[in-house]
Amino acid sequence: QVQLAESGGGLVQAGSSLRLSCVASGRAFSTAGMGWFRRAPGKERECVAAIDWSGKNTDYADSVKGRFTISRDNAKSTVYLQMNSLQPEDTAVYSCAAVVKPYPTTLYSHSSSYNYWGQGTQVTVSS
Repeated sequence: QVQLAESGGGLVQAGSSLRLSCVASGRAFSTAGMGWFRRAPGKERECVAAIDWSGKNTDYADSVKGRFTISRDNAKSTVYLQMNSLQPEDTAVYSCAAVVKPYPTTLYSHSSSYNYWGQGTQVTVSS
């Protein structure tokens, strides 16, 4: 079992930065693939960033490439999403998710691959 808790959301102006954190409980974090997803009102959930168990491989949605950076600290059981140059279209509820398998796991970009989810944190970007 893995429990995930996000933090770091808030209300910011366009052009600002935020760093989201997701702390995981359980020993499975160090071998789990992790992802950050967002859902904006009236839109489908989108994977904005994913990272493999080692942290060496990452993937990003085209809409955030060059602005967002995903990273992880396995010693702290935490995955981060650094968001720079935020725009109003980045407004959404951001959730972290984990793919937990009995072996080190690669990254996944589709929500159906993930078996654990956090509650989410609201990010609102004003123009």
